[in-house]
Amino acid sequence: MENVLVTSALCKRYGRAYALKDVTMSVPKGAIYGFVGRNGAGKTTLIRVVCGLQKPSGGTYSLYGVENDDRTIASSRRRMGAVVETPSLYLNMSAEDNLKQQALMLGLPSYDAIPGLLDLVGLGHVGRKKVKNFSLGMKQRLGIAVALTGNPDFVLLDEPTNGLDPQGIVEIRELILRLNRVQGITFLISSHILSELSRLATHYGFIDKGRLVKEISAAELESACRKCLRVEVNDTKALVRVLDKMGRQYEILSDTSADIYGEIGLSELVLALDKEGGELLSAKEQDENLEAYFINLIGGNTDE
Repeated sequence: MENVLVTSALCKRYGRAYALKDVTMSVPKGAIYGFVGRNGAGKTTLIRVVCGLQKPSGGTYSLYGVENDDRTIASSRRRMGAVVETPSLYLNMSAEDNLKQQALMLGLPSYDAIPGLLDLVGLGHVGRKKVKNFSLGMKQRLGIAVALTGNPDFVLLDEPTNGLDPQGIVEIRELILRLNRVQGITFLISSHILSELSRLATHYGFIDKGRLVKEISAAELESACRKCLRVEVNDTKALVRVLDKMGRQYEILSDTSADIYGEIGLSELVLALDKEGGELLSAKEQDENLEAYFINLIGGNTDE
């Protein structure tokens, strides 16, 4: 599989402290790569390094197969767009003029693509409105439009839904999915809002304290997130005897509750428990989500 971005033992150090430590990761072409980590884990630092805003302290990275110390790396970066931390916008200028300014900076020959770009991000009707009067969601969409100026095929977004209301989050999500599926744009999206990221990502990289803990595809993650049956019983000791006889995997949560993994018939369980003097009080299917997987992987609170 062709990769747009590859890092190898990438490091970024500030004094004695490492913001990135030996990060090795790959972003496949056409992917929506969810870069998952708590605030301060190193997500923004990696994006800044890849965008050329900061130099690595060690290791390497490549864009479209071009190493970061190659003299032609600037040409590869021209195929990228990025919104780092917050969109860099001129608040006293219109959306249209912001895009014209970006086109000038990129040395584009004309402004012909700007109306279509504004329509693409849902801002065609407010192109002449000053950005200072935009909502936060509109500013985020304009930031993505700025990142798309020059027709990049790889876009890096740093916490794109931070601070947005539910409607704004939906709009950004639908925009990213449309750009990925219709135009084939590869995305790297850093976020600690995992419930939203799980609706987008095709691949994941989990980072903690500057180290990449794990890379996994969405399909692999789905297989790894084990489904189980959470049961409430009057006595888990009786339940343990039953499940051991059945050869089932399980986890005891308390004196009266447990998770049972794999398929199991409720009527079979009820009868077996009755023989051991136990009683099934309730049963509910549980499905581990991305947040639970992340917490189990690195521990702690994802919103720290």
